[in-house]
Amino acid sequence: MATKIRLARAGAKKRPFYQIVVADERSRRDGSFIENVGTYDPTKNPAVVKLKTEKVADWLSKGAQPTDTVRQLLKNAGLLNKVATVTA
Repeated sequence: MATKIRLARAGAKKRPFYQIVVADERSRRDGSFIENVGTYDPTKNPAVVKLKTEKVADWLSKGAQPTDTVRQLLKNAGLLNKVATVTA
């Protein structure tokens, strides 16, 4: 089973709010997921990203692939570089 770390949309119309989740790549965007590892609120200025860093690092070490958007969020949080140096 290939897993992805991706965004699942929540919130009202024109008021997006996203959960950062680990899900099977075959499941739908807002469908079932394995674990919730954080949130992303783009409506705030600046955007607010809250991550459970231990869980994200654990899933990345297990081989979960982040989507492009989540990869940028992790990179901006400084987590992607930290995990890459630990696993290398």
